[in-house]
Amino acid sequence: MLGAEPGAVDSGEWMSVSIPNRGTLYVVATPIGNLGDLSTRAKTTLAEVSLIAAEDTRHSAHLLRSLGLETRLTSLHEHNEQSRVSSILGVLSAGESVALVSDAGTPLVADPGFSLVSAAQAGGFRVVPIPGPCAVIAALSVAGLATDRFCFEGFLPPKRAARRARLESLKDESRTLVFYEAPHRVRESLEDLAQIFGDRLATLGRELTKIHETIYHGKLADLSLKASNDVDIERGEMVFVISGAPPKDPDADPALERLLVALLKQLPVSRATDVAVEVTGARRNVVYKAALALQPAEPDEAQS
Repeated sequence: MLGAEPGAVDSGEWMSVSIPNRGTLYVVATPIGNLGDLSTRAKTTLAEVSLIAAEDTRHSAHLLRSLGLETRLTSLHEHNEQSRVSSILGVLSAGESVALVSDAGTPLVADPGFSLVSAAQAGGFRVVPIPGPCAVIAALSVAGLATDRFCFEGFLPPKRAARRARLESLKDESRTLVFYEAPHRVRESLEDLAQIFGDRLATLGRELTKIHETIYHGKLADLSLKASNDVDIERGEMVFVISGAPPKDPDADPALERLLVALLKQLPVSRATDVAVEVTGARRNVVYKAALALQPAEPDEAQS
């Protein structure tokens, strides 16, 4: 069982609360490629827990050997997670601690672990994050696109009809979009993205942090064309980062204009804007600009 957590800082009395004889579940981020990205805290945790629940025990065994560790492994993946949860909770109930890892990166981010973490929390066990590498964040950090608001959509559907339907549902999303894609579907997914999202800017991250890491920047149509002629683009996992949809012009939305005209008859500009934003979900700065343009003219005091 783990003792004091590596690098732990006492930031308040609530942090010291613990349940006697109850193990802790550690959610441990592991490298997405470069082993040098594994934190000291993550290595110490993997060394000290009684059990590691791994997406692929063969993959994780290789990682442990490279670290000189021999911690016991058990598999936990999308096909057996439901059946494994009770046995892992049993380990925690016995006062032993468990680490949850995926094949690469942060568990639960398009990887298994949701059922285990939810069950552990419901059972009153302490669940502790050991943060580290994540392909989503790595790709966003070098994309050169807006990162103040983004939407992670995981893997796109493998079949074209379902994939195109998903993309159609997202084409008006104004936040930066992030997708994962399998190597053999990169070309056809880029083709669909270019057709449905139009000429937006995008960044593609291939084999991030690995020897053959490649980052592509450009417009979707250009990237789709490049993919059709680049034999390397399908070699390795890919992260797509795509700029969000541009805000719609309120002047092109007659329903919003009618709403604002009606509201401005009864409310000041600021309040009318707040109500319109709540009803339509449009951006406040866009609605406010339209409201200013539509507000009734004040009567000339000199003529009154």
